[in-house]
Amino acid sequence: MHLTDDDFLKTIKNTPLISIDLVISDSSGRYLLGLRRNRPAADYWFVLGGRIKKGEAISDAFKRVAENELGVTLQSSKAKFIGVYEHFYKDSFYDIMTPTHYVVLAYSIELDHDINSFSVAQHSKYKWFDIVDLLASPDVHQYTKNYFLDKGLEDNENSSFF
Repeated sequence: MHLTDDDFLKTIKNTPLISIDLVISDSSGRYLLGLRRNRPAADYWFVLGGRIKKGEAISDAFKRVAENELGVTLQSSKAKFIGVYEHFYKDSFYDIMTPTHYVVLAYSIELDHDINSFSVAQHSKYKWFDIVDLLASPDVHQYTKNYFLDKGLEDNENSSFF
């Protein structure tokens, strides 16, 4: 089922959206963030992610989001489920007046890949962050920081995420 833009805007105004966020680490323990181009959270460093479409299995959404955000194929079977989070924004990708509520399924996965080969459709650039820099940066969105703070990693920069 495909919604018209008007119907989807009504959905955003009246219901939460379900999405997947990918907390991607490399073998050095750094975490991949993208500088968002679009609302919500435009111009912030953020983990990669996207919404789940009606009728789409979570595993299919996981694969699609990775391909759309990075241009690489990732399998949900290789990821670890972190938990369920909520993100509330005062704006949406439609306009600055429509608030958005996301119910987010967060997953961690390791990927060693050259960031210069990633797609720039959703993010203007990518960067690998260590935990200390990620948590200290005012340009990293708080919702991204929460994935790390909720695991108590702010106290130990040498700790692995999971």
